[in-house]
Amino acid sequence: MNKSKQDALGHTLLIVEDDVLSAIDLKEELEGAGFTVMDLTSHPHEARAAALAGKPDLALVNIELHGRDDGVDLAREFKDMDIPVLFISGQISRARTARTVAVGSLPKPYHPRDMVLAVRYLLAHLDGDDSLPKPSNLEVFEDEVDDTGPEASPAAV
Repeated sequence: MNKSKQDALGHTLLIVEDDVLSAIDLKEELEGAGFTVMDLTSHPHEARAAALAGKPDLALVNIELHGRDDGVDLAREFKDMDIPVLFISGQISRARTARTVAVGSLPKPYHPRDMVLAVRYLLAHLDGDDSLPKPSNLEVFEDEVDDTGPEASPAAV
């Protein structure tokens, strides 16, 4: 077994995505990389139940589920359950404004292989291992310094 696949073993993921075909492709790619995808759902109430049944190491959550920003509310609930969230959404500005409830964002469109790299990086990063290179399309929220963000005034920097 190759090292990258071995590193993924034991990590469980939850995918909350309302684009069924994208979710299936993503699940297959992540499982092929050695991750366990515990559930694949498009409904927040199903995602909550799955998370309570078996706490995932990382939840991949689309912000807009069935035409609403349910993913942000779900991420807030997951944060209260100590489940880190990676937003997978084309709504980049919405993801950034909700950065306090997620560990990062991977904007759509993305290739499922990009998600494997992002997930592998985030799980290592959350475990305190910063030896992996950060994928260029991954935005990690907890790495940002609050007083230099876009809301900071020039005098504060």
